[in-house]
Amino acid sequence: MADEYEITYAGARAVITATGAALRLFEVDGVSYVETFPADEPAPMGSGAILIPWPNRTAGAVWTYRGEPQHLAVSEPARGNASHGLVRKETWSPTVEEDSSVTLELTVGDRPGWPFRFRTTVTYALDVEGLAVTHTVHNLADHPMPFGVGAHPYPRPGRADADDCVLTLAATTHLPLDPERMAPTGAAVPDDSFADGKPLRGTTLDDAFGGCVPGLDGLVRHSLRGRDGGVELWADPVFGWVQVYTPDSFPGKESGRAVAIEPMTCPPDALNSGIDLLEVRPRETWSASWGLRPIQSIS
Repeated sequence: MADEYEITYAGARAVITATGAALRLFEVDGVSYVETFPADEPAPMGSGAILIPWPNRTAGAVWTYRGEPQHLAVSEPARGNASHGLVRKETWSPTVEEDSSVTLELTVGDRPGWPFRFRTTVTYALDVEGLAVTHTVHNLADHPMPFGVGAHPYPRPGRADADDCVLTLAATTHLPLDPERMAPTGAAVPDDSFADGKPLRGTTLDDAFGGCVPGLDGLVRHSLRGRDGGVELWADPVFGWVQVYTPDSFPGKESGRAVAIEPMTCPPDALNSGIDLLEVRPRETWSASWGLRPIQSIS
């Protein structure tokens, strides 16, 4: 089995890893639109990861299903949480390989704290608009399965420096998080401060935003825009949440500054709060998409 899969369309190219089915590279005409990492190294800081069957954190790695406490593996020991689902370190198998698209599949059996068996696929496809990513979740268990879906790309605004860009989010709420545990401390509050765009320079974020409003075309759209280019992340309306993370030390990046814009179907700790948690019935399948679109320079 290959370690990674490359797809191309005209001047566009994307590379997806077999481990975690992570997006390692997306470029158009040689210009990068996601932060990348070496092929022989693990994805840093969750770069390009798929977050299934929950995005973000489950506080204390414990949740309740049908009245019974479920103890997940603690994958974030420093905070005691179960972080970013169950599929990031698994090897995915290809089911469809074409020049401009690839579909990878993974079956997950019962795990500690996760009493369900499910199959999930991800399809990466390039076209004239950019990159589209489609997720499916198929319930193989005998009971309805609650779940959430997210992704962890670091969109790169083409040739523009992130600190010279304006960050625009379709969000209308902000979820307060405990900075030590990164778990919610209360209900989401109204906040549309990024709706009209806000300069990224001097802004540090590791924040969850919700209430994402679709545009007239029915899609949620977030963007990083500068005079030397930009990038837009679009998503189906079910991705009503977005986590934005702005580390200053992304490995291999000269400035260190990177921006994760993480589309999510539910907020952090949704397995406990139930907020916007999805459910798929036995033998049924759920599907939704998001993607990346380059924005041309305006200079």
